[in-house]
Amino acid sequence: MFGTEIKICGLTRVEDIIAVNRYGADYAGFVFCKKSRRYIDSYKAGELIDFLRSDITTVGVFMDEPLDNVISAARISGVQMIQLHGHESDEYVEYVRRTLERPVIKAFKADEEGALEKALKSNADYVMIDSGAGSGRKFDWNILKGFNRDYFLAGGLDPESVGEALSMLEPFAVDVSSGVETDGLKDEEKIEKFIKAVKHGGKYA
Repeated sequence: MFGTEIKICGLTRVEDIIAVNRYGADYAGFVFCKKSRRYIDSYKAGELIDFLRSDITTVGVFMDEPLDNVISAARISGVQMIQLHGHESDEYVEYVRRTLERPVIKAFKADEEGALEKALKSNADYVMIDSGAGSGRKFDWNILKGFNRDYFLAGGLDPESVGEALSMLEPFAVDVSSGVETDGLKDEEKIEKFIKAVKHGGKYA
């Protein structure tokens, strides 16, 4: 059995890249939503990606963006996967995947009515179950017991709570952003502890 994979999201600085390179996440996320405080433009993201380890998959995060913006930002930055965090339709997902020839992650808010049913039926390559776009809040993980599809778990995760999540659930991957930050910036020590916690069953010390 393979272990749970790790996505560190919202990278904006060279320091963030150094930390992720050092401790070995599986995915590195770059947020192209201008409303987010972690927003990065596609040219800057491309520069950072040049310094990223080649075995770390890069993900561009979008929310209810015009299709042309998604296609352009993905091509300029060179991200290898697309994450859609808004109300994008199956047709939207299919257009993005076919046009870019890259896998798509579609995020669903756990507290929205019918979210898990929609996630099960989604035509995206992967789904993410989250408490909200970058909210950093935890939701009731019990709702995912028996969820019959590989998924990224996000929302309220940090070096302390991720072990609890993994003791309850078997997500394909865990996604963290605010949970490895201090004063709004990525914290290398927290990234190290989070990754070690996932790889060692919640024991990060």
